[in-house]
Amino acid sequence: MKRPLVVGVALASAWIVLTVLQLRIGPGGVYAMGDIGQGITAAFGLGDPLEGSRQTVIELRLWRALVAGFVGACLSLSGMLLQGLFRNGLAAPSVIGVTAGASLGTAIAILMIGGYLPAWTWLIQSTYRPLFVSGAAFSGALAAALLVSGIARVGGRISVPTLLLAGIAVTTSIAGILGAIQSLVFQDFDTTRALLAFTFGSLDNRNSSHVVMAGGGMLLVLLIVPFVARELDLLAGGEDDARSLGVDVRRTKLLVLGGAVLAAACAVAAAGQIAFLGLIAPHLVRLAVGGSHRALLPLSVLGGAVFLLGTDYCQRAYFDDLDLAPGVVMSLLGGPFFLSLLLRHRRSAVAW
Repeated sequence: MKRPLVVGVALASAWIVLTVLQLRIGPGGVYAMGDIGQGITAAFGLGDPLEGSRQTVIELRLWRALVAGFVGACLSLSGMLLQGLFRNGLAAPSVIGVTAGASLGTAIAILMIGGYLPAWTWLIQSTYRPLFVSGAAFSGALAAALLVSGIARVGGRISVPTLLLAGIAVTTSIAGILGAIQSLVFQDFDTTRALLAFTFGSLDNRNSSHVVMAGGGMLLVLLIVPFVARELDLLAGGEDDARSLGVDVRRTKLLVLGGAVLAAACAVAAAGQIAFLGLIAPHLVRLAVGGSHRALLPLSVLGGAVFLLGTDYCQRAYFDDLDLAPGVVMSLLGGPFFLSLLLRHRRSAVAW
């Protein structure tokens, strides 16, 4: 059995196990497997609900587990696409400002929904809110990605040091804007809480619309994988070589960048800004299966889901008193990881 298949089976199994654990254990007590099964079927309208608050608890756990898995998958897939596009392992949606841009777009949507900015009535109706928030997140993420890549382009090529510096600058600037927005609406508890939730990431009180945001984004981006996997492998040798081998470089770049931005935007719209997951998970998957994007891209989906589900479960099971947001946990893990990558690649950075 080939290594990618073994890794894929292991990660898929871990995703299922962690989802069951999320449903079984948590605030509200430990639930039997029979109750979990009944609660899940009732959540989808296929059976009778559990008595009292037990059904509500199961549904909250179910939506949290599904959102965590899909958000982790989206961020990891986004990171893998960006690393392949820029041919550098330090590229990630949080590092080059994509998630920050999505957060700013989401914040603007929240302000419009809250009545702080002009908006068409149909946009702020509950039926269209999920679509509106996702569209705003995508617009912000795309604007940030285009800005950073435009700044980093020198002589028709992307300068990686400039890319990283531009990403840091854009992320810092957006953080300042978000801070200013929060200070202006500080007296409005609901709006401030919503903005803070997106700034630090949140998996609490998720519902089926959040599942659709993250899961739909993941599925849409997976559709482009067959059209870019081989091309990303060929681009690793340089754009000129890829063109000589028949790769439509422009089309590939558009598909990859659009897919990476869409995946990150849907993740932010569903759970807020969770930094560094799109950096860590792709690296771990690459260490496990090598460098072929035909394996890396689908396995990054599984790896990201398992990573976020696993860290969320461990935090809730063993450190629940700390009540840390997932974005905070991932930053605590990702900061040292990013620093170690910089130290490891500092010699090769001279040639970037």
